Amino acid sequence: MSRPELVLASSSPRRIELLAQVGIRPDHIDPADIDETPLKGETPPRLAQRLASSKAQIVAARHPYAVVIAADTVVSVGRRFLEKAADEAEATRFLTLLSGRNHRVHTGVAVIRDGRLSVRINETRVSFKPLSAGEIAAYVATGDWRGKAGGYGIQGPSGAFVQRIVGSHPSVMGLPIYEAVQLLNGAGWRP
Repeated sequence: MSRPELVLASSSPRRIELLAQVGIRPDHIDPADIDETPLKGETPPRLAQRLASSKAQIVAARHPYAVVIAADTVVSVGRRFLEKAADEAEATRFLTLLSGRNHRVHTGVAVIRDGRLSVRINETRVSFKPLSAGEIAAYVATGDWRGKAGGYGIQGPSGAFVQRIVGSHPSVMGLPIYEAVQLLNGAGWRP
């Protein structure tokens, strides 16, 4: 019996790269387009879980015989969500808020096969050094913040802002590899 096709419900180059690092190459890339607005009273981990699950279910409906993997990353300071920055001004506000503080990155990963959904959440704590207005402006000018939760990408120039990380570096990039591999194995999919 041949293994089922693997569909990644994301077009994120970072997620594709992270999977490739452990020898996983999806057969198809099929991003799910969903409303990522938090629900009233929703916590950051619950939001990450709901979004990853929703993405997996939407894409699984389009690929009923495949194994689908989806993920979503939520950056938070306390109960405040820092979504993808809409523009340079918002990226500047996010980085100003993160300057000299700890924040949490919650990444949900979901795998669905034959209608059976499994989800895991990874929480990673990240500490930023105090940032000067010049450092923030220089980073924002790079454009590296575009499309990234919290307005930064740890794998790029903003990695120099990180004093400490407690948890999973790949999760902060957008996909907790350990959890992803465990869920794929649990669904009977192996590279």
